[in-house]
Amino acid sequence: MSTVATFDIEYLQYLKPDGTLAAEPPAEAAEPKRLVALFKEMLFLRVFDEKAVKLQRTGKLGTYASCLGHEATHVGIGASMKPEDVFAPSYREYGAQFHRGVHPREVLMYWGGDERGNDFEIPKNDYPWCVPIATQCLYAAGAALSFKLRGQKRIAVTCCGDGGSSKTDTYAAINSAGAYTLPFIQCIVNNGWAISVPRHAQTGAQTLAQKGIAGGLYCLQVDGNDMIAVLEGMRRATERARNGEGASCIEFMTYRLSDHTTADDARRYRPDEQVKDAWEREPFIRLRQYLSDNGHWDEATEKAWLVECATRVDAEVNAYLESKPQPVESMFDYLYAELPADLEQQRAAALAREAK
Repeated sequence: MSTVATFDIEYLQYLKPDGTLAAEPPAEAAEPKRLVALFKEMLFLRVFDEKAVKLQRTGKLGTYASCLGHEATHVGIGASMKPEDVFAPSYREYGAQFHRGVHPREVLMYWGGDERGNDFEIPKNDYPWCVPIATQCLYAAGAALSFKLRGQKRIAVTCCGDGGSSKTDTYAAINSAGAYTLPFIQCIVNNGWAISVPRHAQTGAQTLAQKGIAGGLYCLQVDGNDMIAVLEGMRRATERARNGEGASCIEFMTYRLSDHTTADDARRYRPDEQVKDAWEREPFIRLRQYLSDNGHWDEATEKAWLVECATRVDAEVNAYLESKPQPVESMFDYLYAELPADLEQQRAAALAREAK
């Protein structure tokens, strides 16, 4: 009996959890100034995330999806894209979106129930947040197809979680990207849990990266807590896409240090020991240590930066809290060019109720 094909999944890691090198890093991914800038973005993201959770707990924000523990993966993805590319997020990749120009106040507006937060001032070509699981993957594949048909040197990047990687939408996007050799990158952020369902209970795949193999994609597994590895994995995928070599599927291994959302209580289903272990491997420890050991970061610099982050976050929070709510009729006025009769009646009823 002959073997038709065999496959391997490469694993990328350059920084160990203690900040020492696991392998010699590529020069571009390990460039000190770039790493310092991205580390500062990670710190800002954590300050913002903590503030957003507090806003929700005090009734000033709706249900919020924390990104705690995902900072290296999300910021690294955003830093690997160009402004003209298109990003199709799920609902917690704030680090990638902040890097691409989305304002923190827009995130707060969205989770505060105001859809104007989804109309990003920058970048206008990116897709809005997508709460239906994995449907954003199809949007990105469609955008990538349009880039190819137009002969544009642009790429489409999308993210889903480990649970989302088992949805038919993800598989359809992967298959389309492979069949049409699209400039497309499927990022699977494996944080260990699909809400309360552990990764091992929702797929029999040895890795999530290998889900791209059947579609003919370049597949890679990356330590998502290692910023250098994230940058190198994305560099490979973006270069392939821009050179017309096709799509990639990258699994980023990280951990959800928070609840799934503020409507969840992960203590009901997640072992305390597992979470404690994850805190030993989270992205800040290793990158901070690596930068400090090489003379590019210190405690005084971090303290000063955290003060600046807090000031910036407070300004964004105030802008959100001071934004005037939309009039009740706005929920009707942007649906159709000519409003159907039944919605006209509903609009009139809403205005009458509001007048009382």
